[in-house]
Amino acid sequence: MHSRSGGWWIIAAVLAFSGIALGQSNQQKRTLVVNGQSGEATVVQIDGRSYIDLETLARIANGSLSFQGTQIILTIPRSSANAAPATAADSGLSTDFMRAAIQDLATIKEWYSTLAYAVQRGVPGDGSRVFLYRDKAAQDLKLVTVAASSDSDQNALQLLTTHFNRVEQWSNMLIESSKSLGTANYSMSPDALNNDPLYQKINRCSQFLGTMLAGGKFEDHRSSCH
Repeated sequence: MHSRSGGWWIIAAVLAFSGIALGQSNQQKRTLVVNGQSGEATVVQIDGRSYIDLETLARIANGSLSFQGTQIILTIPRSSANAAPATAADSGLSTDFMRAAIQDLATIKEWYSTLAYAVQRGVPGDGSRVFLYRDKAAQDLKLVTVAASSDSDQNALQLLTTHFNRVEQWSNMLIESSKSLGTANYSMSPDALNNDPLYQKINRCSQFLGTMLAGGKFEDHRSSCH
């Protein structure tokens, strides 16, 4: 049976455990690295084998050492390289970013919904009213950019920016088409928007972003916003 003091030089297999090179003297101070954690330790060599104090090993490795009867229990936590994968909480969006992004998403939706209403009903115009929505959405997007403070925020910002650009592309296309009366096709066909792939993609992305932002965690869905 080993007492607590008697366990001072019990084998710790330092060479195999830490990979450090040891000198040939009987007792030397060395830097021991365990799981990326380093500290100074006294190493003793006996018959060509290297030994170290278990308490020192536990301290350097941020572990624990306990004695229960004839058992010596050394617990060393896993290294960061073997740590568990990031949890869902790591994908959380910051509060300020969520607030700004939800506001911008609402402005973008008002922008393309107003445009869809106008062209489907043949409301005349030169697009000047639509630019007001576009400018407001662009301004809101700048606020979202400033509020992005984490990797998850930045990833969500990329999706929102793509959404903005796609709506702008659709808006410009309709405005150009109206100059040649091409938007009359929308007012004459009740299914025109349903058959417009760009408009449908805009709708899907808007719904996806709304759900993601409300949930407070970054998610991605390639078929919606890419």
